[in-house]
Amino acid sequence: MYTHEYYMTIALKQALIAYDNKEAPIGAVIVHNNKIIAKAHNQIETLNDPTAHAEMIAITQAAEALDSWRLLDTKIYVTLEPCPMCAGAIQLARIPEVIFASLDPKKGACGSLMNILEDKRFNHVCKITSGVMEDESSALLKDFFNTLRTKGEKL
Repeated sequence: MYTHEYYMTIALKQALIAYDNKEAPIGAVIVHNNKIIAKAHNQIETLNDPTAHAEMIAITQAAEALDSWRLLDTKIYVTLEPCPMCAGAIQLARIPEVIFASLDPKKGACGSLMNILEDKRFNHVCKITSGVMEDESSALLKDFFNTLRTKGEKL
């Protein structure tokens, strides 16, 4: 059985692909029975689609791989705390466990601003683990946004 760090390393490789494509460097991996069934990175700029977050793309891939919208017995690894849209999709897909690297104090919906995934008022509650390879993820995000600022570009 692989560790959280193993799967987060793969999510970070996806984040690097996003970085190389001038996208916010966020990656996601979905695992089912210790097998990777989806991996994705942000493609908002590439696809000109505000919903093209790494988590959303990975959820679509995983649903296709399992031939079901219910992603039971899966885990999602994400390099940044999911936003409200992604947390909602994770909840609707019934993903039981979310592991993320860095907190997102501006948009985080898994504890930073709110906690959609552990709110017992919903019919599905997820287990959340945060801080897995946080330093690596934070460094990548900081480098990306510092480079943008230096070049005077915006996302």
